[in-house]
Amino acid sequence: MTVSMVSEKGQITLPAAARRKVGIKPRDRVVIETTDDAIIIRPVADFFELEGFLGDALPEKTEQEAMAKAVAEHRLKDTP
Repeated sequence: MTVSMVSEKGQITLPAAARRKVGIKPRDRVVIETTDDAIIIRPVADFFELEGFLGDALPEKTEQEAMAKAVAEHRLKDTP
């Protein structure tokens, strides 16, 4: 068992041995789950495991319109 301290900002350091054991490398994404009495940190093995992470998707047409608007705004910023 390894003990880690929580900083004033609520951050912890995952010990190297624990990271190696589950295959977490620098810049990897992790999923943090809570139960009634525990916090579980595990690596995200696949991008699609994040499905629903940001909430429910908007209707496809709404998503496409938002994307088109964002692209147009980005292009306007790049024009002299």
